[in-house]
Amino acid sequence: MTEMTGVRSLGVRAPGEPEIFTEPGGPLTAGGFEVETLFSGLSAGTELATVKGTSPFLSRRFDRRLRLFEDGAPTGSYPVRCLGYMEVGRVRESRCAAVPVGATVAMAYGHRAAYRADPRSDHVVALPGDLDPLLGVYVAQMGPICANGLLHAVAELGRTDAARGDGLGGGVAGRRVLVTGAGVVGLLTALFALHHGAAEVAVADPTPARLAAAGELGCVPVDERTYDPARWCKERWRRPEPGADVVFQCRGLGRALHTALRALRPQGSVIDLAFYQDGAADVRLGEEFHHNGLTVRCAQIGRVPRGSSWSRADLSAATVELLRARGADVLRHLVTDVVPVEEAPAFLRDLAARRRHTIQAVFTF
Repeated sequence: MTEMTGVRSLGVRAPGEPEIFTEPGGPLTAGGFEVETLFSGLSAGTELATVKGTSPFLSRRFDRRLRLFEDGAPTGSYPVRCLGYMEVGRVRESRCAAVPVGATVAMAYGHRAAYRADPRSDHVVALPGDLDPLLGVYVAQMGPICANGLLHAVAELGRTDAARGDGLGGGVAGRRVLVTGAGVVGLLTALFALHHGAAEVAVADPTPARLAAAGELGCVPVDERTYDPARWCKERWRRPEPGADVVFQCRGLGRALHTALRALRPQGSVIDLAFYQDGAADVRLGEEFHHNGLTVRCAQIGRVPRGSSWSRADLSAATVELLRARGADVLRHLVTDVVPVEEAPAFLRDLAARRRHTIQAVFTF
């Protein structure tokens, strides 16, 4: 087995300064394997928070034992030597019988040219041969994030124990669904809802390119520059009560959460997948939230609903199923940029400065 040295990684030197670093390698552990990276997807909301310096981990201390953010020395600091969690690699060395040399796998190890993995701690998904490997950037983390949102919608109906039998459709099948935010999380969540039998899926966003993608995927685009999404939902969906049956909130702005609450029917639920870097000062809890008896449920990949037997591997399998059915549409309408990693620092600077727009960028190695 060779010693891996000089691995390129994409990180951030200081706020506003993304950079290619060279990381040390290390030995291949017993039972481990080594992958060379083919594709690495950009999670724009999370990663640009580090590029811009707005992530709470860079300004507050996070007590992992108590799960509390507190004043004090920040948990994170610059330089951040590696971003990302949406990788596809080809196995080039292996001491693991279950992961043979030549296999193509989806993992979450950051924008690195290569990685030495341990199957006992790393989430590894072997990609089927009939799936375009570029689509694998969604399989280990991003797709499961969205699938977990649907799982939480099942739990909101009191069917957590039955979620395995219902699949992911138990919270959306036959229901009227609004998705707020047409980034990657929003569009994938909308696709999951369509795939699992939602009666209608509307997607609200102010960006023309994202609304066009939503329409091409089979959703109803709601242009926030023209319509109030809450009024749109309550005038379109009137029976038995006006409003969306469930809203998936996928945009990291307090006003988007406020829109999601306003769009719900009485006693409905917002399934919240957003990351609020600036807090949520625009959320007016004394209005619809209080008077319509609403619920906000946070759905994050680290936690499936209490009582659910679903695992991260199950959520990845559900993602593969979706991509087998709609992969061509995802490639055509979500993946807007394929960028050599050497050009990634300039690409990130342009995104952070709003000089360019992307839905899904994928870096190649």
